[in-house]
This record gives sequence, structure tokens and C-alpha cells, in this order.
Amino acid sequence: MLRIARALQRFSSQIEVFIDDVPIKVDPSFTIYQACYAAGVIIPRFCYHERLAVAGNCRMCLVEVEKSPKPVAACAAQVAPGMRIKTLSEKTKIARGGVMEFLLANHPLDCPICDQGGECDLQDISEQYGYGDSRYNEYKRAVEDKNFGPLISTIMNRCIHCTRCIRFSDEYAGVTELGTSGRGKATEIGTYIDKMITSELQGNLVDVCPVGALTNAPYAFTSRPWELKSYDSVDVFDTIIPNIQVDTRGAEVMRVLPRVNEEVNEEWLNDKSRHAFDGLKKQRITLPYYRDAQGNFVDLTWEEALNKAQQQLLVKGDEIVGVIGEFADIESIVALKDLLNKLDSDNFEIRGKGVPHLNPDFRANYLMNSKITGIEEADVLLLVGTNPKIESPLLNSRILRATRRNNLKVFLIGPPNDLLYNYVHLGNNASIVQEIASGTHPFAQRIKNAKLPLILAGSGIFERADGDAIHNALRTISQNSPVINPQAGWNGFNLLHKELGRLNALELGITPKRSTTPPKVVILLGTDNNLSPSDIPKDAFVIYIGTHGDEGAYYADLILPGAAYTEKNGTYVSTEGRVQNTRLAVPPPQLAKQDWEIIRALSEVTGQSLSYDTLEELRFRVAELAPHLLKYDYIEPTIFGKFALQQQAQQAIYSTPFVDSIDNFYMTDAISRQSVTMAKCSTAFNPIKFSPFRQ
Repeated sequence: MLRIARALQRFSSQIEVFIDDVPIKVDPSFTIYQACYAAGVIIPRFCYHERLAVAGNCRMCLVEVEKSPKPVAACAAQVAPGMRIKTLSEKTKIARGGVMEFLLANHPLDCPICDQGGECDLQDISEQYGYGDSRYNEYKRAVEDKNFGPLISTIMNRCIHCTRCIRFSDEYAGVTELGTSGRGKATEIGTYIDKMITSELQGNLVDVCPVGALTNAPYAFTSRPWELKSYDSVDVFDTIIPNIQVDTRGAEVMRVLPRVNEEVNEEWLNDKSRHAFDGLKKQRITLPYYRDAQGNFVDLTWEEALNKAQQQLLVKGDEIVGVIGEFADIESIVALKDLLNKLDSDNFEIRGKGVPHLNPDFRANYLMNSKITGIEEADVLLLVGTNPKIESPLLNSRILRATRRNNLKVFLIGPPNDLLYNYVHLGNNASIVQEIASGTHPFAQRIKNAKLPLILAGSGIFERADGDAIHNALRTISQNSPVINPQAGWNGFNLLHKELGRLNALELGITPKRSTTPPKVVILLGTDNNLSPSDIPKDAFVIYIGTHGDEGAYYADLILPGAAYTEKNGTYVSTEGRVQNTRLAVPPPQLAKQDWEIIRALSEVTGQSLSYDTLEELRFRVAELAPHLLKYDYIEPTIFGKFALQQQAQQAIYSTPFVDSIDNFYMTDAISRQSVTMAKCSTAFNPIKFSPFRQ
């Protein structure tokens, strides 16, 4: 009822304005542009962007307002009661035509070779408001191109000084490297000195640029937008699972763009999610391979490969182990679980490091319970052993904006990295968590006095030997403070995962259980991280189901080519518990198959056939295990929050410091490690570490 009352109050406070003589009621805080948008009237603009601060410097949105001597910039002028706005008058058209003439006075005729062609705001608006002839006969100005790095190609002659890129880099990326210099005709946008842009979100500058001044460098001169076919999908590099659009031409992925989802990524995308897809074209496993007696790989047919696997899977159940990789989808994990269970095995881990110890009994134990949007409501944020700038740049951008708009106070236990915003560093000692839990640390009182405090812990800290003790201490802090506040409907206990495969396994109740019996057969389901020779016995037969010749293939005796995230319909769960779907945009290369199909074929040759033959039947099986995994783009509420996060018996926490779980943002998995673009970024943005000349 209170919510309805507030809505009625807002409606009663609305004012009436007239747009082209049509009355409409709008909020008194609206600008003229927003009022016209609400009325369905399209106003041309270049500098205005819905998510950025108002600049009002392109003047393309001029409208005539009754009793105003001059046209008014719609994006910067606020509505007033009884205001009469004319968007189709002759005065408005002449004013916009004059602005367009000024913009085109120095704009080069690059349309036939411009990568923005077909998607250019300047093209679209000049079609309606541009004049056939120009009154300017002077030479066009020339501006030197800037070096913004390997991801952005600059042709600054085309720049119209809308300053969208400057505002985005400051407000969302958190870097103040871009700005303007000079005045009038000599105005230029750049980095002042010859310096590259170092943000993990810089690819979005191309999206906000309304002309072809900033373009996608890896995509340059490869295709035109009308040649592409688009598929709505999701990204798997970031565990918040941003929504993406995969553009293909034939059987090749040409580019990846962000797709709007207000609760996840808004309309932005980090650079790895946007550009690492070219790793799908390098070092791909396209045929089944078998390691012969000399240690060389020989290619096989699928029938020969399955027979090789069948001969090895005749061992006892306790001697078979499955390992879930970074990008394993729900369907593949369920198929592998069913196969191992039919073979009398329940072993799902062999790695001695890099595996978080988390209890899947209660989802509140391992999810981001406050959801991503909860960051905008919190007043205190405690970061524990995580660097969100590297682990999830889009999430870090939300934290940045919350510190500026909502006065969010951030505290950090961990390495003192540059997070782009001010924070209080409590130290880098794991025992500080125990001190806060016991109430002996000064911050314990600070979090108790907060209204809606939030804890964000990196999953990497639970890979430590004292991971269970740290988890227990964090639960104690949550119980003794408003981090869990059932009266306000608030649960601020959050984990930030770094691998979707592990999170998908937790959703299915699978824990990293290790057998005491040395394994004789190891099935790697796309596992390419944290493997070491000590984990795999020398006499074990390793079956690798994956996409690239990476770490997992190095240990393999039998390689079965799988499908990547753009080549299959797969289900993934984000770090906040949101169920999302990838879409098949291009077919797997050559003889590669979808992972669950390979596992289904393995069950057939071993005489332990699984009960599903199609993806739909497999998803019915998923629904039997976890019905909420078929509720797409939905977050199943975590119940028993207070009970699930009850503290256990106190355990000892080592006084060793936390370490960063990711040392190179651009290369973290088998796909990005094969990406040429990501290799260029690693070299450009960390030249000391990746220099061929050792110090």
C-alpha cells in the first residue's frame, strides 16, 4: 500500500506541458528532451546520452519554446507548467539545419571507408536535417590521430566534440585520462600527453561515440553491419554474466557487442568479454586425438575415439574422476554427473589447489545475496580478498558510482590495489577478519552501526587451507551486524566467483570431493586452469573434452573436441544466482560436438546409456535435480538466509596475507590465452611484465 501511495503522490505532483499542441503530464524534474521522449517525439542529439551527465554542447536538440526569444537546447532545459514546445516548427528546422551545417563544415567525406557506416548517428540525422550544398568553401581542419591502445582506432578528423567519451571515462570507467585541449577550431580530444587509455572498459568508448572518430580496432575493415547476422546471447568470461549480442558472418564470429540488461550490465561490456572471442579461431581442437606410445598425437574418427575411451572406462568406479572446468555449462555437468554415477563414481576433483571449499547445501553460502543492484542501496561495503576492478570491471563500475552518488563507504582487507575510488585499507592480514568477528577490531563497531552494510568476498580466499575458517568468520560478522537484516529484507553476504563452471556445479549440489583411491581414469570437462603434474598420477588415462590445445590438452591421452560458448545452447548461473542462456550462433568447427553430446556418446559405448537424447530431454533431467535452473533471467530467492549463515565452531585463521587471484586480466582462461587481441593488450598495458627483455 505504501508503494501505491508513493506512486499516486508522484502522479499528483506531475505538471502538464504541450508538445506540438498535444498535452502530456510529466514529472517536474524532467528536461524537455525527457518530456518529448515520454510523448514519443524523437529529438535528434549527439552529445546527450541517457546514462551520462548532461553536456549540452552539440546543440542538435534545439526546439522552439513559446515566449522564448531563441531556440532552447532540449537536453539541458527543464520543463515548466504550461510550457508549449514545438519540435516541428520552421524555426526549429532552420536552427537544427544550421547546427548540422556547422558540424559538417569540418567533417571529412569518409563515409565509404568509415567503420561507423550504417550505424552512424551523423549519417542518419544529416539525411533529415542536412542541406544539399554547403556555404563553407574553406579547407577542412586536420587533426592528428591519437594512440589510445590496441582496442580503439582513432580518426580524429571525424570528431564532433560531443565529449561523450570524456564523460564515460570519468563517470563509469573511473579514469580521467581523456579531456579537451585548445579552444574553438583548435579544440582536440585526447590524453594530453602521449598515453594510452588503461581502463578495462575502454571498448565502450566506441559504443558511445556517435560518429566514426573512435572505432573498434580489431574489427576495423572486416565487414559491414548489413552483412552480419545477430544472436542474443550471454558472456561467460565475467561471472556476473553480461548480456551480449554475437554478430556473425557465415560460420565466423565477427564481433561481440553489449546488450541492455538494467539489472546486470546496463548497456556496457568489459574489454575481455568484447574482444577475446578471436581466441575461438586459434589453437582450436577440431578432431579427436590420441596420444601414441611415442607421445605424439594422432587424429582419429569419432568411432575410434569412443572405442579408445570405452576400453579405459572398464575400471572400478572409485578409480574414475571427473573435473569440472571453467566454462562447463549446466547441461554438460549434469550429463557428466549422471555418467559417473552410472559408473559407480562420485569423485569430482583431483586438483590440490585453485578449488574453493564451499558448502552447496544452502545457496546463501556462495551467492551474491544482495544482487548486483544491492550495491546502490548499501551504505558500507567491506571487500575481503578481492579486486573487483580486475575480477569484474562492470561490478566495480557500479561500486564507483555508488561512492559518488550514494556516499558509499568502502573498506578493504587485501592487497592495496588501485580500485578507482577512495577506500579505507584495513590491512592485508587474514586474521583481521577474525578480529572483526570477535569484536576486537574498531571496524566491528562501524559495520554494526551501518544501516545496510554489504560484504563482498572473493572466491579465491576460500581456496586457502583456512578457507572454511574465513568463511565461518564472515558468517559471524554477518550474524552480529545488519549485514543480515530480515526486517528490511536485506542480506548483504556476497561472494564474487571467478569461474562459472564451479558455480554451476554448486547449483547442482556438487562438491569438490576427492577419492582416497588413486584414479586410473580422469575426465577433464574443459579444465584448463590450476592443473599440476602432482595432481594426476602418471599411470592415469586422461580424457580431455574441450575446445583448445591448452593446459588440459597437455595432460590428455585422449582429446575429444567440444564446443565453445558461441557454439552451443547452454545454461549458466551468475554469481548473483541469475540463470542465463548462451545461444548457438555458429556451428562448432569441423568434427567438434557439444559437450553433453560427447558424454552421451561415452555412456552409449560403456553400456550405461543416459536417459536423454535431445537437449530438451536433458533439461527435463536438469529440472528434476534443480527446478529453478529452468527459470531463465530470474533469480530464485535464497531462503533460510539467517539460518544458512549461522556461525560454526571457531577455527583458526592463519595470519598470512591475501594475494590477488588474477594477475593478468586479459588472459585468464583457454580462450583468452589464445586471443591475439588479448596478447596485444597484455603487452601494451603491462609492458614490464611482458617485455621480452628481462630486467
